[in-house]
Amino acid sequence: MWHNARLLNLIASTLYAVVVVMALAAGLLWLAQRPVFAITHVVLAPMDGGTLRHVNAPSVRANALGKLSGNFFTLDLNAARQAFESVPWVRRASVRREWPNGLTVEVEEHEALGTWGSADSGRLINTYGEVFVANTAEAEEDAQLLALDGPPASEADVVEKLEVMREWFKPLKAEPLAVALSGRYAWRAKLSNGMVIELGREQNDEERTAMEQRVRRFVAAWPQVTEQWGRQIEYADLRYPNGFAIRAANFRFLTDAQAAAAAKAAKAAPATGTSNNNPTRLKSKNAEKTR
Repeated sequence: MWHNARLLNLIASTLYAVVVVMALAAGLLWLAQRPVFAITHVVLAPMDGGTLRHVNAPSVRANALGKLSGNFFTLDLNAARQAFESVPWVRRASVRREWPNGLTVEVEEHEALGTWGSADSGRLINTYGEVFVANTAEAEEDAQLLALDGPPASEADVVEKLEVMREWFKPLKAEPLAVALSGRYAWRAKLSNGMVIELGREQNDEERTAMEQRVRRFVAAWPQVTEQWGRQIEYADLRYPNGFAIRAANFRFLTDAQAAAAAKAAKAAPATGTSNNNPTRLKSKNAEKTR
């Protein structure tokens, strides 16, 4: 082999190339570690041409920059994206490098729809049915927050039902301000006219259809309800298969026992002028009537 000049030249050339590559790699590694390539600035931009109302440079510095590891060359962009998505109000982030020591971060903010669970929990829910944690006072600056609640993993279902209810109650010129789904999958809503509505359970298509039919029946009867009892309806129970119950402000219906006691008291009282001989209908607070 040592007498084969061609083979020796090939081995020498190969070794020389390896040395050159190693030297270049070492040089690039040394260059990449220079302070000039350390990430020193981050440019925030709204995603899809939107605007940023809650995400700003101070919040990014406080919540994300400390989680970044590496420089312009070594930074893991996926880990950087996750760090920026941990900033309050950030729903989605996209990160790209900007030569020689910067990042451009495009951000989509959460659009708060309402609170989720107890009002003091700090949990908000966005228009996609996703729960996030942020300053509730900031969210209230954008719009009135709805009160939404339900069992774990029901967030998207509650937001979807909210949209359905908005269509249901448009003829009443009211919209839901609160929607709750119980652990037994029973729905309750509070409308902008102050009325609380019990809608019943919904666990399958049959129950869903039955609920919609009950709502439509109630909406169709609403003009007659308000004509007879006024518009101050505090409560409506739509869980009955063939009707519904309502409670109106300033009215209360006495039970038979209460009516008998009132009649007895009226007879025992001395006559002092005009008397009420029909005490079975007394105006006070909270009337309930089943249709």
